[in-house]
Amino acid sequence: MSGRPQTLRESLRRLGGTRRSFATHLKPERPLIAGGLAALFAEVGMRLLEPWPLKFVLDGVIAQAGAEGVPTQAMSLQTVLILSCAALLVVIGLRALAAYLMTICFALVGNRLLTRVRADLYAHLQRLSMAFHDKTGTGDLVQRVTADVGRLKEVAVTAGLPLLGNIATLVGMVTVVAIMDWQLALVMVGVFPLFALIGVRLSRRINTVSRTQRKAEGVLATRATEVLSAMRVVQSYSLEERMQREFDSSNTKTLKDGVKAKKLAAGLERKTDVLVGLATAVVLFVGAQRVLAGALTPGELVVFLTYLKAAFKPMRDLAKYTGRIASATASAERIVQVMKVQPEIRNYSWARPAGRFAGEVRFENVWLSYTPGRPVLQGVDLHVRAGERVAIVGPSGSGKSTLVLLLSRLIDPDTGQVAIDGQDLRDLTLETVRSQVAIVLQDSVLFATTIRENIAHGVPEATDEQVEAAARLAGAHEFILNTPDGYETVVGERGGTLSGGQRQRIAIARAAIRDASVIVLDEAMTGLDDDTEREVTEAMDRLTAGRTTLVVTHDLGAAARADRVVRIDHGRADPSPGALARQKRKEQAGATTR
Repeated sequence: MSGRPQTLRESLRRLGGTRRSFATHLKPERPLIAGGLAALFAEVGMRLLEPWPLKFVLDGVIAQAGAEGVPTQAMSLQTVLILSCAALLVVIGLRALAAYLMTICFALVGNRLLTRVRADLYAHLQRLSMAFHDKTGTGDLVQRVTADVGRLKEVAVTAGLPLLGNIATLVGMVTVVAIMDWQLALVMVGVFPLFALIGVRLSRRINTVSRTQRKAEGVLATRATEVLSAMRVVQSYSLEERMQREFDSSNTKTLKDGVKAKKLAAGLERKTDVLVGLATAVVLFVGAQRVLAGALTPGELVVFLTYLKAAFKPMRDLAKYTGRIASATASAERIVQVMKVQPEIRNYSWARPAGRFAGEVRFENVWLSYTPGRPVLQGVDLHVRAGERVAIVGPSGSGKSTLVLLLSRLIDPDTGQVAIDGQDLRDLTLETVRSQVAIVLQDSVLFATTIRENIAHGVPEATDEQVEAAARLAGAHEFILNTPDGYETVVGERGGTLSGGQRQRIAIARAAIRDASVIVLDEAMTGLDDDTEREVTEAMDRLTAGRTTLVVTHDLGAAARADRVVRIDHGRADPSPGALARQKRKEQAGATTR
């Protein structure tokens, strides 16, 4: 993306280019758009008619006074006054009605477009791979879903549509005044090149600053989200002042960019006002000469001046909305940028729904790298029989968690095959694979909703009886009943109002309700005290009974309870019977060295 400043025209062109990305969202709104455009052009027509009653009244009054050069009227002045006032009321009423209908139509289109784009963007973000989310700031993504999408609607409804109406008005008025007096019309349009000369230079700078500001706001949102989600760590380590300084630095930069953009936009608006004033003065002087020469009536000059004021309104709006349009362009590009990212993990065209798994798992010559040239898994071969409990041990960073993430296709191998019941997982649909693989993590995240809903997330259509049965299996039923509202108790964000053991048992219940054939326990016991660990262990034993289970753990005591132990070291698997003993020796040697 070029760093060269862009003109307003280029911004509008780029915004039009991003519009193609939203075209499918606009298709259902074509009737409303057509109705809105009809109302817009009706409003423009009424705006063109509005000065004419004044022209007839003024000419009639002047003619009645006996002024020379003003044609007499066939009707009496009283009749002209009545008809002109009635016509003015009708025109103003119709214009108000047209403006109301236009606003309603386009506001509906804008809000519906906003809703569809935001829903699609949110759904798209959920489909993107963990690799994308790991390297993209959460706050920045939230900013795109909320503020950037909202800015698109704002510019469409509050800037784009009035601009379109004013441009249509400008074309109509220039046409009318050219018919009335083409020489005076030339004087009026002569100011446009001056406006273009000033506007191009300033709009480029406004666009550049607006794009920088949008990027800085995304960084600021990411920093705020990161700190607020880790408030326990921040307060425990007394990091408040340091975090505040870093936030203030980013916040000040955003402020400076915003003020700079406002200054540039205000400067463009004031320069435009001066140009409009200059043009009005010239037209007034030349127009008065044309009236004295008999080429125009006084009423026609008033119409001309009224048109002049209205005709320059689009110029003022271009100056006024340059910053908004630039900001909306940056926002649209940020949305399209995310929407163009293709999910790395997806259903292939040949994928078929998986039947009920028996649970036999195979890793065949699996290689995987997060960074090219630095493999995390190197030719892993592993066979887990249906219903077998296998412990995965090894040093930190050896690839243990990466290995089990392959089972739910959160990642795919670079080469090799991961199969369940002899079926390559890439040949099966994601939904049917993931519904049969339940994962309990070390940090079991709960959502800020009721306990019932947190458990039912495993199976959204679960009945109350199924939820309670899963909670009983996880050993959570008793403590849930002791909470203020039982199963309807709302837990804090990430389950922060529950203890670690309670969160784990809710997570076990969430896994149990899925009735999955394959269970993955990834360091699920880490950080629990002895009593809680015993309760959670019993719950996990009930969860995994008769199911294929892979237990990722550093606890060699827990590993000894498995049917088999597989050691992962430097991305290679050692499934031989002596793997546990070798891991124990390595840990003892490490302890002696320390």
